[in-house]
Amino acid sequence: MDPSVTSGLYRDITDLAHDSPSWVRHFVEIGTEAVIVILGLLFLAGWWRRRSADSRAMAVAVVGPLATAVAYVGSELFKSAVQEERPCRAVAGAAASLATCPPVGDWSFPSNHSTIAAAAAVALAIAWRAIAFLTIPLALFAAFSRVFVGVHYPHDVAVGLLFGGLVATLVVLALTRPARALIETMRTSRTGVVVWFAGRGPAPEPAAQWAGAGAGPLHGAGHGPGDGAYGPGYGSAQGAGPGSEPGQQAQHGPVAGSDRQHR
Repeated sequence: MDPSVTSGLYRDITDLAHDSPSWVRHFVEIGTEAVIVILGLLFLAGWWRRRSADSRAMAVAVVGPLATAVAYVGSELFKSAVQEERPCRAVAGAAASLATCPPVGDWSFPSNHSTIAAAAAVALAIAWRAIAFLTIPLALFAAFSRVFVGVHYPHDVAVGLLFGGLVATLVVLALTRPARALIETMRTSRTGVVVWFAGRGPAPEPAAQWAGAGAGPLHGAGHGPGDGAYGPGYGSAQGAGPGSEPGQQAQHGPVAGSDRQHR
């Protein structure tokens, strides 16, 4: 991509950075690196909470960091192929970058930070949907901050976001099934470290609970007051229990009496 396409926008954003209050500049300078650390900690939290979940959920949580690593390697290969110079050296008339301009040979396109942040954000959102509201804005902030501090063009971070998110999605989809099989195998291991990493999964349902749930109503029906061997309906049909139809009782009564009279 021609860097001149977004050079004007780069100047506007770096000018905004220099016109911002000092606390804003410091916040963004710290935040541009801290976002990666925060996303890494969220990966750890996601893995820990899934140790008691089913094997598939655990597999998705474990595959996320691997997907992020694959996206990072891909962005590095991309950089080596394109070899775009950093805007902090190439854009004439732009304000000085807030961050130290990377050395020559550390190419600009695409942004590694944006790629890593997007891959991690998407992988975390797939594994832990409840925190998507946090991870996606963090990735967007990471991308904007790279332009704000002056080390990337806007198109560098835009492509980094798209590339990282796409690679993470594909890797998670491709590796979840084999990772699930591996987790299930690890959970049968007798090695403490292996079981600690994979977790034991959800606790099995007690067998007695299932037996009691199935047997209770059946036995109760056979032994209730006035019930025959086949339940309340059978006892009523025989006219033996309290639940017999009144008409049936009246019908049987006279017949029995007439027999005694004839005798």
